[in-house]
Amino acid sequence: MFESLVETVWLVPCYALLGGILALPWSPGVIRRTGPRPAGYVNLIMTLLSFVHSVLAFTAIWNQPPKEVLIPWLSTAGLNLTINVEISAITVGALIMITGLNFLAQIYAVGYMEMDWGWGRFYSLLGLFEAGLSALALCNNLFFSYVILEILTLGTYLLVGLWFSQPLVVSGARDAFLTKRVGDLFLLMGVLGLWTLAGTWNYQDLAIWAQTAKVDPTIITLVCLALIAGPMGKCAQFPLHLWLDEAMEGPVPSTILRNSVVVASGAWVLIKLQPVFSLSPVASCAMVAIGAVTAIGASLIAIAQVDIKRCLSYSVSAYMGLVFIAVGTQQDDAALLLVLTHAISAALLVMSTGGIVWNSITQDITQLGGLWSRRPISSLAFIVGTLGLIGFPPLGSFWALMELADGLWGTHPWLVGIVIGVNALTAFSLTREFGLIFAGKPKQMSERSPEAIWLMVLPMMVLFGLVLHMPLVLQSLSLLPNWAILNKNVALLLIWSSIFGCSIGGVIYIGNICKPVHLPWQGLQDLLAYDFYTPKLYKITIIFGVAQLAKLADIVDLFVVDGIVNFVALFSLLGGEGLKYSTNGQTQFYAFTVLLGVGVLGACVTWPFWGVQFIDLVF
Repeated sequence: MFESLVETVWLVPCYALLGGILALPWSPGVIRRTGPRPAGYVNLIMTLLSFVHSVLAFTAIWNQPPKEVLIPWLSTAGLNLTINVEISAITVGALIMITGLNFLAQIYAVGYMEMDWGWGRFYSLLGLFEAGLSALALCNNLFFSYVILEILTLGTYLLVGLWFSQPLVVSGARDAFLTKRVGDLFLLMGVLGLWTLAGTWNYQDLAIWAQTAKVDPTIITLVCLALIAGPMGKCAQFPLHLWLDEAMEGPVPSTILRNSVVVASGAWVLIKLQPVFSLSPVASCAMVAIGAVTAIGASLIAIAQVDIKRCLSYSVSAYMGLVFIAVGTQQDDAALLLVLTHAISAALLVMSTGGIVWNSITQDITQLGGLWSRRPISSLAFIVGTLGLIGFPPLGSFWALMELADGLWGTHPWLVGIVIGVNALTAFSLTREFGLIFAGKPKQMSERSPEAIWLMVLPMMVLFGLVLHMPLVLQSLSLLPNWAILNKNVALLLIWSSIFGCSIGGVIYIGNICKPVHLPWQGLQDLLAYDFYTPKLYKITIIFGVAQLAKLADIVDLFVVDGIVNFVALFSLLGGEGLKYSTNGQTQFYAFTVLLGVGVLGACVTWPFWGVQFIDLVF
């Protein structure tokens, strides 16, 4: 029985897609008598079916060699496009994480969007998201991975723009879509360029080809840089990181998936393509540089934000930067472990703060406070999520960060400093957010802010227990790094960085220091608060350039294209008016006109030969 579940695990994305399709009649209001709630229940059932199927298949595929299923799709003109499905413990484990988190997010959404008019459309889009992410986890072909990433980009646009009657939501959805499209365009160039070099898009075949490939260093570097651009956008890396901040305008239940597994979709493709990136040291260095800049920059920006959701979004970008560093230094195991532990903890943090967004007047953390006594469950969940995200032993992220730092200690010791610094800044940022939201005395905006309803608390408690038991889960799966061979000095540095960040944040934001706290130099504070002025740089460079090109295209269209069309129309009009007064209705006149026109046309066509014949006659 379990063997048949393994053979049919490729159906898991179809369950979610079917649930999204079945929910469509409730989206535009075709079915009104029942209300929109059945759309959510249908998706919950299909997601639960996907999760159960994945768990049972995982028990059968564990410690078994990977399998591959080939689904022919298109074969023409020497191009054979086959959907390659890889069934292994890693891919099925990814399915468990995707379907499990989506199931919890959907339960959370039942309470969060209880009275929302976009219920049916929201659950349809969640089904599309789950189907795309599950298909990406199983896909063993770069071309189809690109197609799936495009679908996820469309899903992001639609989910962020769910409340399209609000101007900020519309602009946020548009900016998120366009920013990710920039990376997707370069990714398509890299996908096509890699085909000309390797002749295949299969990840396993690409790994075999990369072992003996002899290619021009310049060409493979350009191809690899293009391949990196797509995951840069998906993982919200500098300078394509602004979309994640804009996407916070969408509903919180969709943010649970976005901050945990959607941003990891680009990292998944990076890990798959790591053998190709090893052919170009320049591309690997660029990946490390992008990750380091984003990790440090996003961690600094996070400590200056006041919006409750944006504080978490920049922490997500920072940890995805660490994943870039891991892939750039050929540490795939550490990258996968970072993705796993970060997804669980980030989802818990979003759930713990989502209830505050749900029934509070403001999202400004400087106007909140004193919610510890009113929201004890959310407070504990936020603490556990914070400890699970930073290097705090024995929780999951400690082992992930430890494996990354230990691997970098001997080859790139300066990167260990970046990992430790990012961990300290993240600990400080999350402690700051906890102090401003939950500690202190209640303020006017937080005096009436009770705990969320049980539909939102239940999935939060499930993740609460999962984060606490993550070390046991890793140990049972033989994924826990061996403590005996790890560098103890690195472990101490990581632990002390967590203690340092939490202590400084606690003293400032939980203690009696007067708030708000300002940096000594106002310019530095503004630099961090306004995201290093990246939006302004966009406006004076890319947006300005596109606007000028649009104006130039408008001028060309108005005076050249429309001018030619208007000239032809005017000539036809005048010709018709002239013919109207010159015709007499006699048949011989029409015949003469036709013969004259044919004669003129023939003369024009044969004109080049007249000169040649004349010269021959003369000589």
